[in-house]
Amino acid sequence: MNLLLYGAPGSGKGTQANMLRSKFGIPHIATGDMLRAEIAAGTELGRQAQPILAAGKYVSDEIMIGMIRNRLGEPDCEPGFIIDGFPRTVPQANALDTLMVELRKRFDRVIYLRVPVEELLQRLSGRLVCPQCQRTYPPNTSVCVADGSALAQREDDKPEAVRPRIEIYLEKTVPVLDHYRASGLVSEIDGRGTIDEISRQVLAAVAAPANGSTAQKAANKQQA
Repeated sequence: MNLLLYGAPGSGKGTQANMLRSKFGIPHIATGDMLRAEIAAGTELGRQAQPILAAGKYVSDEIMIGMIRNRLGEPDCEPGFIIDGFPRTVPQANALDTLMVELRKRFDRVIYLRVPVEELLQRLSGRLVCPQCQRTYPPNTSVCVADGSALAQREDDKPEAVRPRIEIYLEKTVPVLDHYRASGLVSEIDGRGTIDEISRQVLAAVAAPANGSTAQKAANKQQA
């Protein structure tokens, strides 16, 4: 099972990614984590990416696709995977589609957690994070349950930074979702409600067949 997972900051995407990873035993591939791992390992791609990130710039599509190609070739991805944080643009989506054809793989579902902007603002402006394991917590929590670290608020979760983050995410993500809607792969999930309610919706979407003949044509093309 190969999945793409989308959701604006504060949508609960990380929680659902962990649920899917545990449920299906497939890796959660977060592009930010991949970049840090490549840099830490001193790979050629990591050496290319390190000065770009240090300068506060975006890593090129070529480097990102190279890292994803390497990651999807690892044995733990054979049963499937969840890609989180990529593609962010339509050109990246086109490059990823080409890579999937090369690897003789196809996406089974694109999950989008939809949450109104005002609720996202409320969630993020009070969110706290563990500086060690990066787990997030609601307001009025003091320490991380995993390692006891004191929680803090991220700079980009402060009120003055939250709205631009969300607006930029939505602006970039909508065209990418439209790209995958053409193949009948997108399921929009209402990201409001309890974690269990949202998880049930996500699992139901994953179990559903792709919609429309265009999805079958895309699958046939990828398997050809």
